[in-house]
Amino acid sequence: MIRLNIPIVVEGKYDRQRLSELIDGPILETGGFTIFRDPDKLSMLRALARKTGIIVLTDSDAAGFKIRHYIRSAIPDGTIIDVYIPDIYGKERRKAAPSKEGKLGVEGMDHETLLRCLTRAGVLAQEVPRRREPITKTDLFLLGLSGTDGAAERRAVLLKELGFPELMTAKALLPVLNTLFDRQELADLLSRLFPSPKEG
Repeated sequence: MIRLNIPIVVEGKYDRQRLSELIDGPILETGGFTIFRDPDKLSMLRALARKTGIIVLTDSDAAGFKIRHYIRSAIPDGTIIDVYIPDIYGKERRKAAPSKEGKLGVEGMDHETLLRCLTRAGVLAQEVPRRREPITKTDLFLLGLSGTDGAAERRAVLLKELGFPELMTAKALLPVLNTLFDRQELADLLSRLFPSPKEG
């Protein structure tokens, strides 16, 4: 069991139950789309984001991204840490059929995967001074990951390599990349993924 003082925001009770097997700390539910019409819960999340920060861990389907984007847009100040689960196709045990997009949600992730996702987002890592050159929006453009022909295809290859959900935008990807890499490390990875054709 891992002690975590930053509240984790998930979609529903089964996600909360899954995380509670792993995390000793506050786990809050959006109630799915009911967060869109629950000003009291949103006010609470705003207050928490300002005081302690919040971790948002939703499913990697379209609905999960819609909830994630809504929370971020509705909380203009404070700290929001996005944690993403990978695209894994299958069906949760309790369900008679797979979800609309066929992807497992948070409740379907095993403990090892959830731990890896939290660690990768820097949630479980001890903070140490970072002497890195941050990756910027301009870098994403220069590296062919946004705003250029073929950027979506290159980004899709990178997302698959990193085990991130395919629906992540360049904007959502940027802070995650800065958690994992510095500018040169990302460039080196892309060179391996997209080797230049040999001249001659």
